[in-house]
Amino acid sequence: MIQFYAPDIATNPVLPESDSQHCCRVLRMKAGDEIEVIDGKGNRYTCAIVDPHSKHTLVEVRQCAPAPLSWNHFITVAVAPTKHIDRMEWMVEKLTEIGVNRIIPLLCDRSERKDIKVDRLNKIAVAAMKQSLKAVVPEILPMTPFKVAADMAADQKFIAYCDRSLPRLLLAKEYRPATSATVFIGPEGDFSPEEIKLAINDRGFTPVSLGNNRLRTETAALFACSTFHILDMAAE
Repeated sequence: MIQFYAPDIATNPVLPESDSQHCCRVLRMKAGDEIEVIDGKGNRYTCAIVDPHSKHTLVEVRQCAPAPLSWNHFITVAVAPTKHIDRMEWMVEKLTEIGVNRIIPLLCDRSERKDIKVDRLNKIAVAAMKQSLKAVVPEILPMTPFKVAADMAADQKFIAYCDRSLPRLLLAKEYRPATSATVFIGPEGDFSPEEIKLAINDRGFTPVSLGNNRLRTETAALFACSTFHILDMAAE
């Protein structure tokens, strides 16, 4: 099934240019053809093409049905962007496919990348949402200082780090299924001792390990998010 994306479909039944081009030029769809359109907010629309156009295809909405995410709790992955942005973009794509509600790019003491292009990451998330047949696009925040992100609420808050000299628990044993959760993943140089202390002692984070292997930043983020979903499914 091919899904088209139009965030304002409920009030403006027109496909944006990128989706119009795919619909008309690539798929060569015509007036009267039926398509599925999602709004990124949890709704799926059955539409008929009225006026195909490579820049602004007009459609008629025939039916709207809710298409919520398959989990009902809020998952946040806060991660320090990698030095090479293509790895961060790949991570956003895969997190969206696996299933995440919010991605927070963290600005840390040892961050090698100080800025990101949120618009570019949003486009990647939208494409991944469409490909994985979801109808909700994850929220991607702008670059957020560590202390600001640490204050954001969640039922469970975890900080994963590499320093073996500091006590850590295994994430898979500490996570309580089907409960809103946030996990912090640090930069290539790991979180600073001051950040770890702040998170654990002042913000109530649980210090965790993701296992015995040393993982790249983007791999650690995917591992943690996957752990949440696997344990959620096992608990059903």
